[in-house]
Amino acid sequence: MAEHIRVLLSEEEVDARIQVIGSQISQDYAGRQVHLVCVLKGGSFFLCELAKRITVPVSIDFMSVSSYGKDTKSSGVVKIVKDLDESIKDKDVIVVEDIVDSGRTLSYLMEMLDGRSPASLRLCTLLDKPDRRVVDVDVHYTGFQIPDEFVVGYGLDYDQKYRNLPYIGVVEFDNKEQE
Repeated sequence: MAEHIRVLLSEEEVDARIQVIGSQISQDYAGRQVHLVCVLKGGSFFLCELAKRITVPVSIDFMSVSSYGKDTKSSGVVKIVKDLDESIKDKDVIVVEDIVDSGRTLSYLMEMLDGRSPASLRLCTLLDKPDRRVVDVDVHYTGFQIPDEFVVGYGLDYDQKYRNLPYIGVVEFDNKEQE
């Protein structure tokens, strides 16, 4: 089955919005250090660009969770593939994610991380699909709210493809039976 990609958000739009988020985080955490927890693999592109735009001291750690597999819809089953390398106790933590969709994965992850006693815990996402929300998630920093379409680029993938696109695109399948 073939697919093609339609541009939803240009590279320039994404870069400009990340600059705004970085400035807001810098203002919110003035005089403090922020610990960014990147949700792999998709969040890595966003994390790198965001971290460059934050002016307060930054430390970084990574987690990998899975709820998609090779499908375009969340399975609802959350699996921790890679946990943090260091403790977040008493740190000001911002979880950096590529997209908030159903909310299941992020709700589970935020609750788990909150149980590790950070000084503060916030969520930052590049993309938010509120129409798909099944579980409420408190998102503190949002790049863009987008419609319920399957998106790729800027770290987001479809079956491990298209992560390297410098923009956000919508996957459109040539054979409509996939939808």
